[in-house]
Order: sequence, then C-alpha cells, then structure tokens
Amino acid sequence: MNQRRSITGFSNPTVKFLRSLREKKHRKASGKFLAEGLRLLTDARECGHLPEMLVMAERRDPHPLLDALEADVLRAGGEVIETSTDILGKITGKDNPQAVAGVFAEFDTSLAAIDRSTAKIWLVAQALRDPGNLGTMLRTGDAVGAGGLILINDCADPFSVEAVRASMGAIFTQKVALARWEEFLPWLRGGPGQLVAASLRDAVDYRTAPYAAPCFLMVGNESRGLPEDYETACDLRVTMPMKGRADSLNAAVAGAVLAYEALARLD
Repeated sequence: MNQRRSITGFSNPTVKFLRSLREKKHRKASGKFLAEGLRLLTDARECGHLPEMLVMAERRDPHPLLDALEADVLRAGGEVIETSTDILGKITGKDNPQAVAGVFAEFDTSLAAIDRSTAKIWLVAQALRDPGNLGTMLRTGDAVGAGGLILINDCADPFSVEAVRASMGAIFTQKVALARWEEFLPWLRGGPGQLVAASLRDAVDYRTAPYAAPCFLMVGNESRGLPEDYETACDLRVTMPMKGRADSLNAAVAGAVLAYEALARLD
C-alpha cells in the first residue's frame, strides 16, 4: 500500500528509529542504513536502488528529480514522510540538513556476492578506521571503474552516515564485501587475481610494476599500514616516491594513486 504521512513530533517512533540508524548496532539489527541528499538518492535510483522510506523537508524547494524519486518510491510500495527541517536535522545529525533522506536495505556484503570477472581493478582495505577514508575509496573505485571495495578485518562501517556521505553515491555503484583475512586469502587464491600491496618491504616502483587483471590493490590501516605477513602473501609490493618529510600518503590517497596507475596499465 502506498503511504504518505507527516511527522511533527520529535518523540515520534519513526523519528526515533531513523535517528537510531546513525549507530552501527541499530543498523545491523535492522539491516537498514540512512543516506541523505537529492544527488546521492538520485544516483541510487539510477543504479536500481530505491529507498524503502523517503523523508523530505516540508518547506523544500521543488525539483523534478525529487518528484521522480517520490513517485518511484510510492510506486514501489515505499513510504514518503514529510517533516520539519529541525526534525530532519535530528535524524541526519546535521545542523543544516539536506532536504531529503532515504532509508535503504543493506546489501549482501559476503565474498560470495563478488564476481571478480566483472572488473579489472578491485580495491582492498585492511583495518581502515576512518569512515571518510572508506567513502573516499568507494568514490575512487567508481572513478576508475573498479568492481568494488573489500574490507578486511575491523574496518569502519561502510553503511555509516559519514561513509555513505563521503562516498558521494559510490556506495550504490560499488560492490562492498566484509571479510576476515583468513577468509579473504583462500577466496582470492580460489580464482584469478593478483594481490598488490602498497608497501616499503621489497617493493618496486608503482609506475613500473607489472600489474595484471583482475588486480586487487590493498592498502593498510591509516597509522600502522599492513601487517608484514599480509604483505608477504601478496603477489606484488609497490611503493610511491616520497619527496618531502612525510614517509607515507593517506591510505585513501595511496589507494587512488595506485588505482589510476593500474587503470592506465591495464586499459
């Protein structure tokens, strides 16, 4: 049944549910996550992902993309809610919220959902803790035509509001898988795939490295990098020249540099 309703109170159970999606334990319990902004929700719609619930500010500016989104959500049996900007700000955690947010069902994040034959490049991150870095890696993956991002061990939650926001819609274009290292490595070795680490140990220059598709480019934790045994298990270790005082790049930046180099070599 198509549903449209208005919410005016902060204590409304739906508002409480929406606010709870800012916490990982509630996202996992419900299997839902929150995304905000017309551009991001339009990207999701164009990728075949419609929100189950669309939340809109009452005094929003009219926009044909928002009208199309609203019509599709209602046609699919979803729910459309109108509320105040203040309540929308409480839901998203922003003082100046965008005029629209949506609730989506989380995707299948198992390695079994990854088809390595669909792309030449895949990004891998180990113990990546910053949701902004995670979102940036998703955005990079979209930019280079990667298949997706595989998150190893204890990474930030890809469905957090911060990571989704930083992905600029790439959460809907990139496959995301979550795995332990002990699960990932046998899966990788069970088919074609070159595992490449950003490393300083016995590494070759990233500009002359022999990349091969499907190429899995792996970066480590922001402060500690990759564990030595993880690097040893890689087929190729590459390094980037550091001309200044810094001894390493930001993890997401390193992933982007490697991804564009691999793209140039594998195209």
